[in-house]
Amino acid sequence: MQMSRRIAAFLLGLAAFMVFEWINLAFNLADGHDTAFYVVHGILIAVNVVLGLVLGVIGWRGLRAGAAAPERVRESVREG
Repeated sequence: MQMSRRIAAFLLGLAAFMVFEWINLAFNLADGHDTAFYVVHGILIAVNVVLGLVLGVIGWRGLRAGAAAPERVRESVREG
């Protein structure tokens, strides 16, 4: 099953937002909290950055597959 270009672009945008937002949060955490606060937020940041990167890879592959699809159609029309 092939992903539409609109969905692939949405996934890329969502991935960029997630990575930017969570890295921004990491830099903006204020001092003065307990160690557990930083451990929990560090885990949340790491998991969400990884999820953002995974979504970005899926979106990128979807865009590349969508760009290659018209060429495959043209080739099959020429052969057929």
